[in-house]
Amino acid sequence: MLDAKQVIIKTTVDARKERIDSDAAWELLQSAALITTARGKKVQAFTPESDDKAGILKHAMGPSGNLRAPALRIKDQFIIGFNLDFYEQVF
Repeated sequence: MLDAKQVIIKTTVDARKERIDSDAAWELLQSAALITTARGKKVQAFTPESDDKAGILKHAMGPSGNLRAPALRIKDQFIIGFNLDFYEQVF
């Protein structure tokens, strides 16, 4: 669990103004140690080293072809999407 006092936001991107397509998303995600996606009540974890690129992108990309929001990068991990229970565990 992260302490809220330790979270410092370095960069904020408005997904409505700056699109991140699947190629750009993979450039970001492929170097991550862990990618966690949340969609509704379903939370899934992926590791780019061992999991399939297409499977990861299927969960990370939205129907518009843009990286789903919110997408958070915390050190070498990504959290994509929103699930309140998961967020409470992480933060």
